[in-house]
Amino acid sequence: MSVGLLDHFNIRTRKLADTVRFYEEVLEFENGDRPNFTFPGAWMYSEGKPVVHIVDISKTDEQQKPDSGVVHHVAFASSGFAGMKQRLKSRDLPFDVREVPGVAVWQIFVTDPNGVMLELNYEMANEKV
Repeated sequence: MSVGLLDHFNIRTRKLADTVRFYEEVLEFENGDRPNFTFPGAWMYSEGKPVVHIVDISKTDEQQKPDSGVVHHVAFASSGFAGMKQRLKSRDLPFDVREVPGVAVWQIFVTDPNGVMLELNYEMANEKV
């Protein structure tokens, strides 16, 4: 028996357009097909999979959480380390670069418009710097 891999994470937001734009322009996800739910939102695809589900709560009484709650961050195995650093710099988005001690991995930490921290992991052996 296995729980399996992470399928997606969900963001409930009052900033639907800003959130979709962040995932499209910064992480190059695609705003793709989504079931015909009774509430507005978007599904953001990476490598053909809808990994970020966004729900628009702007027309509800639900309060926007000021951060990601008890979830500290969400991580993605990524490629194109130098290009991502340049993209973040060109958009004046604050980010932090770290090297995992004892493991040949670089990390970039960046926060989306809702306060969700994203960890982008890059295997050094596969990157041109």
